[in-house]
Amino acid sequence: MYEQFYGLNEAPFSLTPDTSFVYRHAGHQEAVNDLLSGLTAGEGFMAVIAEVGSGKTLLCRKLLSLLSDSWASAYLPNPLLTPTELYRGIATELGVDVGKQDSLQQLQQMIFERLVCVQKAGGKTLVLIDEAQAMSQSSLEAMRLLSNLETEKEKLLQVVFFAQPEFKKRLAQHAFRQLRQRITFVCEIKPLARNEIQGYLSHRMATAGYNGPSLFSTVAARKIYRNSAGRPRLVNILAHKSLLAAYGKGGLRVSGRQVNAAVA
Repeated sequence: MYEQFYGLNEAPFSLTPDTSFVYRHAGHQEAVNDLLSGLTAGEGFMAVIAEVGSGKTLLCRKLLSLLSDSWASAYLPNPLLTPTELYRGIATELGVDVGKQDSLQQLQQMIFERLVCVQKAGGKTLVLIDEAQAMSQSSLEAMRLLSNLETEKEKLLQVVFFAQPEFKKRLAQHAFRQLRQRITFVCEIKPLARNEIQGYLSHRMATAGYNGPSLFSTVAARKIYRNSAGRPRLVNILAHKSLLAAYGKGGLRVSGRQVNAAVA
């Protein structure tokens, strides 16, 4: 709507997790570094915890893009799966030819054989599960059992759960004590800091093709931060609506008044 008016090639504040728009703020970069360190160290289970709208899915996709060709990976964006569906999804993502009638045990064996092949070729295998807080108890237990697939010297599979804070509360339950003990690495995505908001807004505008002075005034950026608590999804929503308000007035700069309209 306002893209042509501001000289943009695409929408700058889309909610789609596009890795080309990644802004390496301190909280995001810290999480990336922690995950890469955990993978290098061979941690079996890891968890990334963050509030709604903090960029978990974007971080997940960014991590996938950073993996070398020696990694085999499976990305599951939908956690609402039965154990059989979970194994089938992992096997399919790893390039295993599975049948609709394969049992849980058969799928586990096929996954094991694939993991061994990757390991013998000098590679490693990673499974990333988004929105893990929504997984059923039986599916979480199925993931724990997959961690038993290992050789005498090393694990064949590494797993990263991306989840909201309630995932930690679920793991604290007695029923999940075995899985809890296996998650040896946990990091949290911190929101954007106040002094990072202006840089974040400018980065997304520039990535979308904008070439000019900052469109967002200092007051506008401060108000966006105050009403979003630094959570990227809310920042994007408020920035988009603020641009709409400015465009409606034919303005070449977003003021605090337009942010107030966006908040309302």
